[in-house]
Amino acid sequence: MNNVAAVILAAGEGTRMKSSLPKVLHTVCGKPMIQLLIDTMQSIGIEKIVAIVGHRADLVEKGLKHVECVKQEHLLGTGDAVLKAKKMLLKDKRIDSVLISYGDVCLLRPETLKRLIERHSATSSSCTLLTSHLKNPTGYGRIVRNDNDKITKIVEEIDSSIYEKVIEEINVGVYCFNKDTLFEALSKIRPNNKKKEFYLTDAIEIMARSGKVMDSISTDDPDEFLGVNTRHDLINAERVLRSRIIDEVMQKGVSVIDPANTYIEPGVDIKKDSVIYPYTFIENGVKIGPGCSVGPFARLRRGTCLDSDVSIGNFVEIVRSRIGSHTKIRHQCYIGDTKIGKRVNIGAGAIVANYDGKHKNITIIEDDAFIGTGTILVAPVKIGKGAVTGAGSVVTKNHNVPAGKTVVGVPARILKKKK
Repeated sequence: MNNVAAVILAAGEGTRMKSSLPKVLHTVCGKPMIQLLIDTMQSIGIEKIVAIVGHRADLVEKGLKHVECVKQEHLLGTGDAVLKAKKMLLKDKRIDSVLISYGDVCLLRPETLKRLIERHSATSSSCTLLTSHLKNPTGYGRIVRNDNDKITKIVEEIDSSIYEKVIEEINVGVYCFNKDTLFEALSKIRPNNKKKEFYLTDAIEIMARSGKVMDSISTDDPDEFLGVNTRHDLINAERVLRSRIIDEVMQKGVSVIDPANTYIEPGVDIKKDSVIYPYTFIENGVKIGPGCSVGPFARLRRGTCLDSDVSIGNFVEIVRSRIGSHTKIRHQCYIGDTKIGKRVNIGAGAIVANYDGKHKNITIIEDDAFIGTGTILVAPVKIGKGAVTGAGSVVTKNHNVPAGKTVVGVPARILKKKK
């Protein structure tokens, strides 16, 4: 979709969040809301994305990658915000359509945005809107149509008449505009409303009056346009996204024993026939191979990769580590920055001490090793193939254990065989 650019409106302060953090940077399932929306846009092939920032713009810009940011110095409304991207978009001759959405509407599905853009392209409309129908439309702008069912304007609830308030078709706040027509209409907007702001929605009426074609598609999923304005909304968005992620995981042949008490972030890859037990926390970027068992009460952090048939048990935390196939880490362990081979057994309470106060160091545990209960491995260290550490051993840094040898004690020393 090289001919489509996206504009994300993210300048608002979000006062109802009661936070010093910009609203769009609050996380849902471990990712900032605005990043979830960016990921969705990029997943359907949109390359040029512009974020209109304002409140704490420095923080928002710092948290975004592969996105161009334009600052709205004075918050004069959504129409004024979009105008800030005018120069940037007009000079890009590849772009002929502009997709606009709000940074706090983070649950839009890729297929919905794709359908909106495809409809816009097929009908050659000046603007294509995403709408929905609600029995209780309170809080949303209403879609006003004429006797021929053509869209004539969008009226915000604060400015609506008693007749317009009963309209059940609402504006979701997602639009696809013809680029040139959009900026022509925006130049004609005046702040003739109770808030004295430049409304983006007024561009619809301006276009309709000049005979431009307005079109729409509809969504029947209210979760898609759930706007996050309060902490309570944030919890609702978290609930929706968690449910979607777990449904997707289970459709791939994974068993999630208790979905309500399992936390899986976006970007997790779990292969079929794996089982996830309750109270397990799996962060973005984790990869789990087929036939694995994880939990209960396990935490897999970023950079963790489990090969096939790995067993991770109660109160185990793993970060930035690769675990080989048929390895077992069953009880109360911490594994950090470690490469573990195949068929390794990690005993209860084993700790990889990967941080020396300044640096994270690497530990290697080769195939068929046996790490005894309560062992502490002080990185950097290497445990050779088939080596054994005795219960309670402390293997100090750079004191590698040779293949096939057994070490015991504090500090651990090679156990010599008696004659």
